[in-house]
Amino acid sequence: MSTPARILVVEDEAHLAQGLSFNLQAEGYDVLIEGDGEGALERLAEDSFDAVLLDAMLPGKSGFEVVAELRARESFVPVMILTARGRPEDVLLGFESGADDYLTKPFDLSILLARLNGLLRRMQWHRPSAQQPVEIAAVQSSVPARFEFDGRIIDFESLELTALGRTTHLTLMEADLLRYLIQNRGRIVSRKELLEQVWRLHEDTDTRAIDNFIVRLRRYLEDEPSRPVYLQTVRGVGYRFHSSA
Repeated sequence: MSTPARILVVEDEAHLAQGLSFNLQAEGYDVLIEGDGEGALERLAEDSFDAVLLDAMLPGKSGFEVVAELRARESFVPVMILTARGRPEDVLLGFESGADDYLTKPFDLSILLARLNGLLRRMQWHRPSAQQPVEIAAVQSSVPARFEFDGRIIDFESLELTALGRTTHLTLMEADLLRYLIQNRGRIVSRKELLEQVWRLHEDTDTRAIDNFIVRLRRYLEDEPSRPVYLQTVRGVGYRFHSSA
């Protein structure tokens, strides 16, 4: 019998936290609850979890601050943010903070369970021990697990990007975005397409959050991030990945 996945639920409304815990345990998960951001950070520093369900609006540190601090600590546990704030700008803020998925309240339990299962599968896909790689969200499988170009290596299994003499650990969303651009290398990919295919957002929104992701990836990849060679901006249209590979 396999060990059940351990889930940390971070929710300040006790009835919601208990309801989530009850339903997750019924599905076979091992669940712990924290009621605020500071408690969650302390718990995550002391213990290991397979995923975190994190309310955005917490007393003290917000969920966005919690996930940003986790990533700053180089903790890459998968995080799904749960919030009533469903505007595209808010969703992208969650992803920009370092979250791997985002679900707006109220939500159907079956949708949460499906998204959580998908998040755990994606993380398992990225682990070197995975026996059967599964397709990550919105991205086809035409990009190899280890993509090399111009002395740079992107390992989509270990979520590590090696370039310029250093190795950087990618978040799941950074990996999804980079993989999608590489899959479509040489083709201009619009912001609208990225919102729909990578972030699963279908509302029209004038957001610059995608630009912030691109800026971060350029810091990892480019010799001169202000003069990008690989992650090119096509002004007014979108982005294009270019390499000799």
